[in-house]
Amino acid sequence: MPAIKNKVNDFVVRFANVNGTGSASANFLFTKAIFRMGIPVTPKNIFPSNIQGLPTWYEVRVSEKGYLGRREGIDLVVAVNPQSFAGDVASVRPGGYFLYDSSKNLHSEFIRPDINYLGIPLMEMCNNAYTDARQRQLFKNIVYVGALSALLDIELKEIVGLLGEQFKGKEKLIAPNVKALEMGVDYVKKNFTFPLDIRVERRDLLGDQIMIDGNSACGLGAIYAGATVAAWYPITPSTSVVEAFGNYADEFRTDKITGKRNVAIVQAEDELAAIGMVIGANWNGARSFTATSGPGVSLMNEFLGLAYFAEVPAVLIDVQRTGPSTGMPTRTQQSDVMEAAYASHGDTKHVLLFPSTPKECFEMTADSFDLAEELQTPVILMTDLDLGMNDHVSPPFEWNDKRTYKRGKVLNAEQLEKIERFGRYLDVDGDGIPYRTYPGTHPSKGSFFTRGTSRDEYATYTEDSGAYQRNVDRLLKKWETAKTMVPAPQLYQQKSLSEYGILFFGTSTYAAEEAMDLLREQKVSVDAIRIKSFPFNKTVSDFIQSHKKVFVIEQNRDAQLRSLLMIELNADPNKLIPVLNYDGMPITADNILKQVSKQVSHSPELNKA
Repeated sequence: MPAIKNKVNDFVVRFANVNGTGSASANFLFTKAIFRMGIPVTPKNIFPSNIQGLPTWYEVRVSEKGYLGRREGIDLVVAVNPQSFAGDVASVRPGGYFLYDSSKNLHSEFIRPDINYLGIPLMEMCNNAYTDARQRQLFKNIVYVGALSALLDIELKEIVGLLGEQFKGKEKLIAPNVKALEMGVDYVKKNFTFPLDIRVERRDLLGDQIMIDGNSACGLGAIYAGATVAAWYPITPSTSVVEAFGNYADEFRTDKITGKRNVAIVQAEDELAAIGMVIGANWNGARSFTATSGPGVSLMNEFLGLAYFAEVPAVLIDVQRTGPSTGMPTRTQQSDVMEAAYASHGDTKHVLLFPSTPKECFEMTADSFDLAEELQTPVILMTDLDLGMNDHVSPPFEWNDKRTYKRGKVLNAEQLEKIERFGRYLDVDGDGIPYRTYPGTHPSKGSFFTRGTSRDEYATYTEDSGAYQRNVDRLLKKWETAKTMVPAPQLYQQKSLSEYGILFFGTSTYAAEEAMDLLREQKVSVDAIRIKSFPFNKTVSDFIQSHKKVFVIEQNRDAQLRSLLMIELNADPNKLIPVLNYDGMPITADNILKQVSKQVSHSPELNKA
């Protein structure tokens, strides 16, 4: 069977494992070795919601062109889980490779005439080399990494170097791991023609870029933002945000004299309590945040409404997963958009930020604390499982040490002395944002009741209709001010070049940018805009108005961002064409191309490049 021709630095490998067998670290070893060879690479960990026993997959895309979104079609499957053999065999592209554990014969039902089979007796080799049952299981993973290093021409020295880093301080573990690697290499050398036509060649395409997951970036961003309180309740896929915050606090927020961390991390009894603690800490002057996912945001709705109406800063990191209800806890979606934008009952609107890379997770997390305090309102950072829990190639993070925190309109004791009467909800500047105080700032001035009930400009309880309407109208004026403060959208052209545009946000960016190139190859020109925040500013409405059709790319069933655009901008529904993906897997450029091309084929007026 002929192999796939000339797939140098351009292929996808899928590892099919059993959850809980230690394969994750071995598979990441494979990814990191290619990264160290200067080649863009992106992994996707596709795992079940149980602890052990069910099938798990780990897809690695290698792309010299730097395409970092998920791609359809697998060039090589490493299949060590018989439970998923049928699907794994079916996923291989014609001419691709199926590497399996040949300790047992492969059943005829898994034989395809159009793919190549690479049988390696992984378990048999490990049974002969090791006596401990756990070692046999763990080193089987390392054996196939060694085999792949020979088959795909990955430099073995890079893998060995990574093992040295991984087991620093536990050097006795390095030698048996290297032995397992060499077992895989030796078997390939004796039994196969290598390297395969799909292989890697060293490049220098990454410069000083790093590999990191979005949750870690958010945790670090909170540290640099000056956060001192994190209250949370564990929920997949957001748990590692606060874990990362704690780990970075050990490094950057530890008192040199006492050895104690200068932050408070509180695991609350539930998400409702967590957001309550965050609001209380922010009200008292601390910078506080929480992290959760869709079900947690549902529970937090009432408190988010309180923070909005009482005008208390709060930062919430929402790492989205599939819903509704429990849904698929370990799959990705962008399906909390409407829930987060209008969380709580009544007329409520929340600031949303949409990062698309780990670098933006770091930067936007830090910025969210400034925005929350300047606007005196909750700010919700909208990431997702794909961005949060998967490793991504990213430019290095940058921080200006001269940067100061923006605490917003906070009156100190000296300023309060000059004020005859402090009005907590007075709009003295015309931007909708009142002045506030921290508790205990002045012995007799600046105190006020913080309440979720209606009040007048001086925080005095009232059910007067006029006072209530003045208050909510001022909040709407503040919303207009927020449009000038949130991150602006990214335009991919200086002026309109086509009658058609695509609009996207968050992790849809990877696939959307690649799809633009695929459309150009088909001589189809589209303009593009990436949304970075809500509320939307005039650039977004201008983009929609200046195009005949705009394809709105998002990863949910109900086209939630499209709905938000119609509600907030009064955009013509006939102009906004939904391009959707909601199967729990990251959207692909092929998927976008297929959906856009289908629409384009019915539009003879389309402007061609």
